[in-house]
Amino acid sequence: MRMSRFTEAKDIYAGLGVDAEAALSRLHEIPVSLHCWQGDDVTGFESSGGGTSGGIQATGGYPGKARSPKELMADLDQALARIPGKMRLNLHASYLITEKAVDRDAIGPEHFSAWAAYAKERTLGLDFNPTFFGHPLAADSLTLSHPDDGIRAFWVRHGIASRKIAAYFAEALRTHCLLNVWIPDGYKDVPADRLGPRLRLLDSLDRIFAERLPGVIDCVESKVFGIGLESYTVGSSEFYLSYAARRPGVYNLLDNGHYHPTETVSDKIPSLLAFFDYVPLHVTRPVRWDSDHVVLFDDELREIAKEIIRSEADSRVLIGLDYFDASINRVAAWIVGARNMKKALLYALLTPYGKLKALQDSGRFTELMTLGEALKTAPFGDVWGEFCRRETVPEDGGWLAGVMEYERTALLTR
Repeated sequence: MRMSRFTEAKDIYAGLGVDAEAALSRLHEIPVSLHCWQGDDVTGFESSGGGTSGGIQATGGYPGKARSPKELMADLDQALARIPGKMRLNLHASYLITEKAVDRDAIGPEHFSAWAAYAKERTLGLDFNPTFFGHPLAADSLTLSHPDDGIRAFWVRHGIASRKIAAYFAEALRTHCLLNVWIPDGYKDVPADRLGPRLRLLDSLDRIFAERLPGVIDCVESKVFGIGLESYTVGSSEFYLSYAARRPGVYNLLDNGHYHPTETVSDKIPSLLAFFDYVPLHVTRPVRWDSDHVVLFDDELREIAKEIIRSEADSRVLIGLDYFDASINRVAAWIVGARNMKKALLYALLTPYGKLKALQDSGRFTELMTLGEALKTAPFGDVWGEFCRRETVPEDGGWLAGVMEYERTALLTR
């Protein structure tokens, strides 16, 4: 009887110095946090219908957008059933579930208990984000750095309330909750004062993070610019990296769409690992700018995964997805991006880094290049197919028909 494709692939990888079985076992344990906002174009469930602002734009009008918590949860279930390995779920504060209007500085665990129950039933960890956009008090794209003391205090209260919700998630689900602060603050044209807004932001963050909360991993997320904020961003990379270095227990989140086009997050990961216990990560696909396209199995994604794995940092780099494409089936968008992130991790795990490092350190660069090139044509796809089979999810080419049937019977009826 002819050997299975996986058995053949396993033997080929063994010849290259790679244990494919060990790679599959390790991949199973690496969680990826799926972002809820892909399912409804970052709209949320607030009764005010705040929408988006601050350079955030989901483009396209594909039918089937989720309009309620019930619909969003149903869509998430469709996606999760087709993604192999451990998963988490990432929520924004604007996705509270409540029958009456609650302003953002008054949200509490009771408004997210349904999400905790949803996650517990599916063995998911939850991550959380204060929502500093899509609100009347964020209309001018200034929140934690606002010159008005009252507006700034409102957003500080929102940040504190969000951290308490994160602590509730951590306790209820017995796993950490990553609490990520991103703000839209900035100016369209050249500002008269660059320091003042950053000093106000510094004070606001100190107030939000004043109390250490069990189970909560706090982080701050920079951005180089946004639509309408082209000239100046208060929460720049330099500001947040310095803040995280200064403030114990706060980490600097890397979003690979939030830097200049010539910068790569893959190169930043090992630098931060040298100084921080955790490196939170948002994975997206920028096309010319922070355009939040669906994550593909491309060069930079593979390089990001390589840095995580060869640094032995899969428990320290906290991986989340962050994109919102409204031009295609939104459930399929979740599946494609999450599966590609898992593929990239597997691709990295099927690499003999000990051997490659030894060749580099001994100056044997010809052998280093030759082995690296040989790995590129190794039968990676057969190992990925085996992982999907073991995780009881469809292989590539086998899941889209079910999603399109769900579109016909559920999404197009909305």
